[in-house]
Amino acid sequence: MNTVIVGTGPLSFADVVEVARAGADVALAAEAEAEIAATRKVIETLADDIAPHYGVSTGFGALATRHIPPELRAQLQRSLVRSHAAGSGQEVEAEVIRAMMLLRLSTLATGRTGVRLSTAQTYVKMLNAGITPVVREYGSLGCSGDLAPLAHCALAAMGEGEVRVQPTGADNARRSAGTLTPAAAALAAAGIEPVVLAEKEGLALINGTDGMLGMLVLAAADLRALLKTADITAAMSVEALLGTDAAFAADLQALRPHPGQAASAANMRALLASSPVVASHKGPDDTRVQDAYSLRCSPQVHGAARDTLAHAETVAGRELASAIDNPVVTLDGRVVSNGNFHGAPVGYVLDFLAIAVADLASIAERRTDRMLDAHRSHGLPPFLADDPGVDSGHMIAQYTSAGIVSELKRLAVPASVDSIPSSAMQEDHVSMGWSAARKLRRAVDGLTRVLAIELLTAARALDLRAPLSPAVATGAVVAGLRSGDGAGAGSRPGVSGPGTDRYLAPEIEAAVTYVAAGAAVRAAETAIGALQ
Repeated sequence: MNTVIVGTGPLSFADVVEVARAGADVALAAEAEAEIAATRKVIETLADDIAPHYGVSTGFGALATRHIPPELRAQLQRSLVRSHAAGSGQEVEAEVIRAMMLLRLSTLATGRTGVRLSTAQTYVKMLNAGITPVVREYGSLGCSGDLAPLAHCALAAMGEGEVRVQPTGADNARRSAGTLTPAAAALAAAGIEPVVLAEKEGLALINGTDGMLGMLVLAAADLRALLKTADITAAMSVEALLGTDAAFAADLQALRPHPGQAASAANMRALLASSPVVASHKGPDDTRVQDAYSLRCSPQVHGAARDTLAHAETVAGRELASAIDNPVVTLDGRVVSNGNFHGAPVGYVLDFLAIAVADLASIAERRTDRMLDAHRSHGLPPFLADDPGVDSGHMIAQYTSAGIVSELKRLAVPASVDSIPSSAMQEDHVSMGWSAARKLRRAVDGLTRVLAIELLTAARALDLRAPLSPAVATGAVVAGLRSGDGAGAGSRPGVSGPGTDRYLAPEIEAAVTYVAAGAAVRAAETAIGALQ
């Protein structure tokens, strides 16, 4: 595991995932340290200026008209952080908080915020020590950025509030909740001096879109894998339902040249190549002219989601290259107020992705339902039951999938069209980008479960097609599900094939683990090479 170097330029998506999920260490680049030190001198010069400068010698928000005398300015910064650390609700996931701290550090490293080098280094030390501030789910309106979540991080750096101390390294964010500890004790145990904030530093630590951006980057990483998984489960369903691969031909896809559609169709052709199931019903005896939309139009829907994700990643890339604070220290040494903290660009694409996720899950659930309906499944037993009537098979698994899809439709209602005024109407239009990010995280989890149920159902249906066998790739996915080895994903329960009814929930969870760990994709790619 490499150390992620935080310089004056943008972090990569991989950098964020490595620190957030794999617990990678971070370090400041030499040029970042030099830039931070240089621009701090600008702020120190302004601290002695008799003219008011926002965040340096004035109050904040609607209180910006008050001039703060020098002897109260340290208290001003402490009070800002304490008062803004006003979150409520459930704890935010450790991986989100680590991403948020890393992204705030990245902005500090640009030198555009005017903090001291020692303050930036405190975030480096906290990340490397596995000290994760407790951040609550509610509190951010997405303007001025993610104030409350970031304030909880700054509060911990001051040695106040609570943190969770996690094992460092590869077992970090996902595998351990960490021990709940007072921040002062955790810093002391790690040998980290609490920050005593100087002019402007409290403001610089809380004024950014880092929370919503971190969640966007993590969601994008998940969706990249889930889009491949959706192609796999769709291909399995096509086979299970005795569908055709003819509609996925390259020349047909080229008539509508959306890049995501072309990639999805190419995946499905590769996944279904030389499938004995598909070959079994080709020829003049097959009277079906075309398959249902949920099969035939899979590349169109999956492809549109791919293109939506590509757009969201473009926006995220721009945001990773941004230095967001208010005011900022410009390259020519001015300190200027601005509106770059507004989360609209990020909020819009978070909502856009939630729409695509809901539709991906919707079409997958329709494919699942077709496999369970004896009137539409072309010879499969009702609900794939061993003894229909005595056994219910996967009947209620489809209920679970349908319930999730219904929830995803509600989560697809955009948060970014909402705004609620705050700070005595100074902040009279807000982005709600944090809310958009929170619901997208829930939506990605829901999509994972819907695809897992489709995979579980299609695997059972393919087994019931014996002696016909599936394609090499889809067969490998079924084998990985059955064996529990997960194609390198680590130990997990295997899922047995068709039989009498048994406790189904653990099998669904095993399939969810198989999908979430990327093991289904690895099984397919091990068999046929990389998917697009």
